[in-house]
Amino acid sequence: MENKEPLFSAKIKKTFLEPLNINNPITIQILGICSALAVTVKFKPALVMAISVVVVTGFSNLIIALLRNTIPMRIRIIVQLTVIATLVIIVDQILKAFVYDVSKQLSVFVGLIITNCIVMGRLEAFAMANKPWPSFVDGIANGLGYGIILIIVAFFREILGNGTILNEKIIPDFLYNAGYLNNGLVILPPMALIFIGIIIWVQRGVLIKKK
Repeated sequence: MENKEPLFSAKIKKTFLEPLNINNPITIQILGICSALAVTVKFKPALVMAISVVVVTGFSNLIIALLRNTIPMRIRIIVQLTVIATLVIIVDQILKAFVYDVSKQLSVFVGLIITNCIVMGRLEAFAMANKPWPSFVDGIANGLGYGIILIIVAFFREILGNGTILNEKIIPDFLYNAGYLNNGLVILPPMALIFIGIIIWVQRGVLIKKK
């Protein structure tokens, strides 16, 4: 019998860890920037968006990996889009059922996961050529890599722009009494790009030093 690769082999660990750091989809591959700029004004929508992308990326990778040997190459993009669109519709309906206020804040951006470069890219680059388990891990990891950046940016934008996290007041009153003011510029779209630029600068600087 053919020896099966362990579920948590060194290769699987590498597949999982690389998108979180040295091959992050936003900071290294520069993918998914548009939605990262749009949904990071507050922490909660960014967190929900991150979870949504993790779910869609992980399960679309898994499904395509299961079907890859039966998908004719000439229609593979159509099949991939169909799988992604189905998962996005399911996620969107769940959000509307359980977190309707956040669903309204995210607006069209959940639907735009269908055309997210990260999701499509992982299907083409990985799921079409690998077995289901590694593909699932790759999808989850890339979704997490994307989500981590969203959460970091949203954390700083909400706390600096509104003085809150998850609508809970974080900045103490004595700072406001001493003259501290929330920075309204932080919640403007260009600041999201600046925050992401800072993260890219720091991360690449650290990676270069390690090398």
